[in-house]
Parts: sequence; C-alpha cells; structure tokens
Amino acid sequence: MRNILLLLKVNSNEMKSEIQESLVKEWLVEALPYEVMWMNEVGEIVYANSKFCERLGYRKAEIVKLSIFDINNTVTEESWKLHWKVLKNEQTNNFKETHKNKSGEFYEVEVFSQFFSNNGKNLICAIVNDITKSSFYKKVMDSTEAIANLGGWELNLQDGSLIATTEALRIFNTDDKTDLTLAKVIHYFKDPEKVKNLLLGVMRKAVSYDEVLETTETPPRFLRAVARPILKGDKVYKISGVYQDITDQQIKENSLQLYKEVIDNAEDLIYVYNRAGKLVHYSDSLIKQLGFSKKQLGTFSVYDLDSAVTAEWWSTHFEEIIEKGAFHFEWMVTRKDGTKFPVDITANHLRHNNEDYNCAVVRDITERKMRDLKLFEALEEIKSLKERLENENEYLQEEISSKINAGNIISHSDAYEKVLEQINQVAPTDTTVLITGESGTGKELLASALHTNSLRKDRPLIKINCATLPKELIESELFGHRKGAFTGAVENKVGKFTLADGGTILLDEIGEMPIDLQSKLLRVLQEGEFDELGGGKTIKVDVRVIAATNRNLEEMIKEGTFREDLYYRINVFPIYNIPLRARKADIPLLAQYFLEKYSAKAGKAFKRLSKKTIDVLMDYNFPGNIRELENLIERAVIVNNGTTLHPGSWMPKTDLLTSNDDFKSFEAMQRNYIIKVLNYTDWRVSGKKGAATILNMKDKTLFAKMIRLGIEKQVVLKK
Repeated sequence: MRNILLLLKVNSNEMKSEIQESLVKEWLVEALPYEVMWMNEVGEIVYANSKFCERLGYRKAEIVKLSIFDINNTVTEESWKLHWKVLKNEQTNNFKETHKNKSGEFYEVEVFSQFFSNNGKNLICAIVNDITKSSFYKKVMDSTEAIANLGGWELNLQDGSLIATTEALRIFNTDDKTDLTLAKVIHYFKDPEKVKNLLLGVMRKAVSYDEVLETTETPPRFLRAVARPILKGDKVYKISGVYQDITDQQIKENSLQLYKEVIDNAEDLIYVYNRAGKLVHYSDSLIKQLGFSKKQLGTFSVYDLDSAVTAEWWSTHFEEIIEKGAFHFEWMVTRKDGTKFPVDITANHLRHNNEDYNCAVVRDITERKMRDLKLFEALEEIKSLKERLENENEYLQEEISSKINAGNIISHSDAYEKVLEQINQVAPTDTTVLITGESGTGKELLASALHTNSLRKDRPLIKINCATLPKELIESELFGHRKGAFTGAVENKVGKFTLADGGTILLDEIGEMPIDLQSKLLRVLQEGEFDELGGGKTIKVDVRVIAATNRNLEEMIKEGTFREDLYYRINVFPIYNIPLRARKADIPLLAQYFLEKYSAKAGKAFKRLSKKTIDVLMDYNFPGNIRELENLIERAVIVNNGTTLHPGSWMPKTDLLTSNDDFKSFEAMQRNYIIKVLNYTDWRVSGKKGAATILNMKDKTLFAKMIRLGIEKQVVLKK
C-alpha cells in the first residue's frame, strides 16, 4: 500500500487541471481497485477517481464541488485543521471513518492518507475502502485472485506449516504449496541469492521487504514480492506475504521510464503526429535545432517539415508503426534554412482516446556519421595496406622460388675485400648505388647485401630486370596502372615502386631501360613521386634505388641511348663487382658450395672436389663468371657419381684456359666483340641492320653462339 501511495505521489505532482489532462497518470489512478480522492488544505475535493464517485453516487463534475465536510459529518473545521497538521508532520495516517453518499446513506470506510507538497502547493491523497460488510483485510484477500493477480501465503516458523492461496500457487504454475518454501521458491527467480537473503532477513531479523523480482522464464515475468514478520514478543513466529504478477504494469512502467528519459534528453527531438500527419506535440529542442518558431510549428504537418514525405509513404509508415509497435530507421532532417543533418529515428506507436499517434524520437547522429566516415577511411587504408602486404608477399614468394644463393656472399680472397668494404660503408645510408660489372658476377647478391645491412631491412627488396620486360610493359611494371589505362589492362596493377615504398628497389640491367621512360625514373629519384598509368593522383614513395648493369653507360650517353642526368643521379656511389678471374682464390670455396647444394638437390653423395678438379678450375678463365662456375658444377653432379668430384667431360675446354699473363681467351674476346656489336644494333640480331649481318654469319648461328658464350640478353629472331 505504501508503494501505491508513493506512486500516486509521483504521479500527482501537478495541479488539478494537469492531472485531468494526463493520460498516463489518470490511467494509473483509475486502474487501482480502491477509492481515491485528493483534498486541499481547506478540505475541498480537487480530484476523485471513478470508483470513489460511483460509491458516493456523484458525477465527477459534482464531486469536485464538494468538501470533506459534505461526505463526513463528524469532521469539523477544528478537527480538519488538526488532522492536516498531524498528517503534515507524520506524512501518512491510517484510520477508520464513516462516509455519507448522495442518497444520505452512511457506510464504514478505512482510510489511508498521504500528505505531499509540490511547488508550494500542499495536498492530501486518501485511499478509501468500504468495510461495511467485512473487514478491509478480508476484502483484499477475497478480491486478490479476481482483481490484482495477488496471491497470499503465510509461513508458521514454529511448526513449519505453510498456507498459500490458490492464486499464489497459480502464479508459480504449481499445485504443490511446498514449492513456495525458501529452499524451492528462490530458484524461480533470476537472482536466487537476493531472494534467499530477503527471506532470511524476515525470519531472523524481522526485516520486511517489498521488491519486484524477475523470473527465470522466457520471456521473463515480473512478480512483486511482499513479506512482513508477525512477532510474538520480540521473536518472529510467522511470516505473512503476497506475490503479485505485475508483468504488464512493469512493462508499461519501463515504457514510461524510457519516455521520461527521452524527454529529459534535451538534445533529442520529439515529434508526435496523428494519423493525418498533423504535428500535435513536439519538444522545445525542435525550436533550437530546426530554427522554426512555436507559431510555425503549431500549424505544421509532417509534409511541411519534410518535403520528401508523400501521403502514400506516410500512410504505409504509420500502419507499419501500428503493426510493430516501434520502428527504427535513419533519415535526413531539414532545418528552416534548408541545411540538412543525419538523424536516427525511433518511431513509437501511442494510443490515446481511441486514436493512434506516432511518437518519433529523433537523435542527431552527425558526429557518429563523422566517426563512421573516419572508420571507413581507416578501414580503406587497412585494406590498402593489406593489399600491399599481399602483393609484397606474392612478390617475395616468387623471389624465394627463383632466388639462388640469396643473401650469401662467399669469399675469402683479398681482391674481393675492397668490394665488401664498399658494401659495409654505403649500406647503412639511403644513398643511391650503381653496381657495374660483367654478367654473372653476382651483382644481385651485392644488392641484397646492401639492403640486408640497411635501416630498410624490415621492408622488402623489390627486384626488376629491365632487360626481360617488353618496352611497352616496363612502365606499367615499374609504376603500375589503373584498370582500362590501355588495351589489356583489365584490372588495377600495383607497380614495383609502390611495393618498395619504405624499402629498396633493384633496377637490374638499367642500361636496357627505354630512353623515353628514363625521365620518369629521374623524377622518382629526384622528387620521390610518380603517376600511375591511367591514374589521376600523384603517388609519393620513399624508396632507395640500387641500379645494376654490365653495360658501359658512359658510352651509351655518347650514343644518345642513356640520359646523362639520370646517369649522374644513379652513379652517386659506384661499386665495380670484379669478375671471377680477378678473385681466383674464391673458386675452390664457391665450387665446394655449389657441389654441396646440387648434390643435396640431386640426392647424390658428393662431399668434396679432387685436387686435380680444383687445379683445372683454377686454370680456367670463366668468361661467364660465377654463374658459369655454378652451371659447370651442376652439370658435373648430374653426370657423375661418388663422394669425390673428379675431372670429366663436364670440365671446361682447354682452349679457354688462361695463361699467367692477363690475356683474354679467344672466346672471351669473341664474347666482348659480339656484345659490342649487339649494343650497336640495339640488340637486333637479324635483318639488314642486325648483328648477324655485320658479323657476316647466320642469325641462328649467332644466337647459338650467344647462348654458348653466356650472352643472356633475350632476343626474338625474325624468320
């Protein structure tokens, strides 16, 4: 009963006119199974519910013209003043009185009074119960099952006996009253420990409780649980309690609480529309947020506030809200000045006086959208980085599958010490390096060593051989292209410079780069930027460039096939990789390394080279350098067996053996001359201006000789 009085107090903080206009508050009072009236300080009745009016026989319009003196002949002005003073001090009071109805008949009542004050206005709320035919308590017990879903129970602590009403058992869906004992009843609730402590508190400490508890059912129900101790002296010998199913009320209270929280949030916009779309109520935040005046909003409909809304859309939307009860979506709201902002809308169905309403709670989500945009941009960046990582991984996998001795520089000769010293000097810097030397000397290994010992070692080393790519594709390979940039560009391609961002790029055989592309490379070296083919955005990169070539770039500058400014830009730190014949002390070491490598691959048992084999190799000039040595050992492993590699058919021809003087063999001279002619013809073999015509030999013969001499430039023969 105290909770009911408090609820009435919360719902009666407004004056008489406000109470009569409040749907929710009046519904709560009208739904109570008691007679309720409110009186002011002079005893005038300012409000009475229907049950009170019916019992007295007055209409509501008549009852508000009466006072306490009209319905209780025993009350005088002096007794009323005393009653007011006592109630003001004690806040609540419970007593029995005699009331008189409109017909002049008297009947006994029990009254529960509550004093409250709001905004300087004081009122008394009285809950009145007719006890003419029976006691108030018996009447409550008799009417619980039919009116309030209220079930009573009583536990005798002396003998452990439990009495429970039919409604109490029905609430717990059981026929066994022992299910309401402490040991069992706690398991009906989501928080059994709390229920246990409440019951033990009544038993042991005589502490009453009145709680709303949630059940473990799906969907859950809400039960009001009330228990009071019955004392004999200072000991509890009985507990009397009730359980009431208030699920419907709790759901409505939750809805009312949500509505209250929304209203209290001044940043939200609240619209209430009727079925015709007329704006019947709104929050003051509309004036601030949208810029309209109260006068304007007072005449507006949903169509005035949003030109995008049509009658057909509104009708469908309204019916959907009625069907679902609530509807959630995002929208754009237009201000008076025409500007728009994104909102999140929760449209709720309300029914009042048999009419349907749409109560829309609108929240500005501009900041959330900005966060979403930033998140989207971040995700796009992550996606881009992921794609880049995948591309790098794909590239590195290709490198791993084709790499020979990567990361290994095998040497103990004094002649090669200067080269390694240069590597150690320049590796920690970002300086551009030009590695020159004959084909097969291991220029790529030097580039790998430069990168591995640099500060960029955690980023990839991207390698590209300019001699192996057609002229029309080398730009796309280096700088990438967008889909549709040229015929055959069916998808976007990431260029090698983009993959190498933050790392190192090796431009092998840079002398083969087309002259018209060299200016674009120069821009990357000088500005650190380039444009994709078909792209509209300049790409910035931070890449260290290592160039390598076996050609004489200075001669190419004279011939006009290589830009002088590009040469000086890449020749910041030149390293000449000496040929194998200049570091012969490394031949036994390299030969042993290749022997072990290819023996393992072929499943052979070779462990060492014979002394004679080493002597023959040391006497050979190796025009093909380390690559030729590697090929010789691989061939030897294939055609021989045993644990020691002896000389055989795999050995180099004796006419290519060197003398003690620094003379070149005839085939070495041939090789250099053929390369010189090929450079002159831009590596064209056949035709009137081809190298075969100048050398007075068939193009197929020249091509075979190039293969034998290790001239590795790829060419296409014209038939």
